This record gives sequence, structure tokens and C-alpha cells, in this order.
Amino acid sequence: MGTKKTEGLVDFAILSMKYKTKLTKKFENRVKYEAPNPDHILSYIPGTICEVFVKEGQEVKEGESLLILEAMKMRNQITMPRDGKVKSIKVSQGDRIPKNQLMVEIE
Repeated sequence: MGTKKTEGLVDFAILSMKYKTKLTKKFENRVKYEAPNPDHILSYIPGTICEVFVKEGQEVKEGESLLILEAMKMRNQITMPRDGKVKSIKVSQGDRIPKNQLMVEIE
């Protein structure tokens, strides 16, 4: 599907047919998709950091526990997604964090 913008109209092709349409302001101002960085571990729910088990520069194996995130009276264990090294830790014990907050960077 190719697009070409001219005078407020956008050309797009579906199969062999060409169409013209106007894009809405909502569509033009949308947040553009950005692929998630596999080296960033983000919070998937707002909560409080209870414990941090690793230090910067530490070698960690896949499945090892990095920290505990308490949310909605449940303690969620955040584990290492793959073998690697902890590049930096962006949170500390007692921090209250929102959803999608960068917690740990790995390399």
C-alpha cells in the first residue's frame, strides 16, 4: 500500500485501484509507532519498587530475578528476558512508578 500526499489529499493504492482521501487531524497527530527496544525493561503496570536484586555491571542469566514491583497488592517478580549484563538501573527501592517507566537497561 503506497501513499502520496498532495494538496490535503492522500493517494493510496489497494491492489491495482488508486483512491484519494483526506486524512483527519486525529490521524495526522497520532503518536507514531515505535518498535520496543529489547534492551529496555519497562514497567507494565503502575506500582512501587519493593526490592532490587541486581547492581549495574552485573552479569545476569535468563530468568533470574531483577526486582520486585508491587502493584494492586501483588508482588510481581521482574525477571531477565535473556542472558546479559545490567547496563543501568533507573529505579530504586521505594520508588512509585507509572506504566511504561524504564526500570532497567541491559546490554
